[in-house]
Amino acid sequence: MNNNETGGNAFPPGYPYEGQGMTLRDYFAAKAMQALIATVGANASRAEEAVCGVAYIYADQMLKQRDLFIDYEKKGD
Repeated sequence: MNNNETGGNAFPPGYPYEGQGMTLRDYFAAKAMQALIATVGANASRAEEAVCGVAYIYADQMLKQRDLFIDYEKKGD
């Protein structure tokens, strides 16, 4: 995946270990997965593939909406 698909690095320039580690897509998915697991609760072990898949669906949608918002903000200038 390229930076347009992943959102680039999760942490800003100057952050220790810049350029290494998770992408913004992975970061969004991890945050979504936390909420999904909290919702699923004790049944999470039986639904782990679904929870992981849905977390990335949320992450991909977040990246799309982020791009739309950034484009919208630029038009306002």
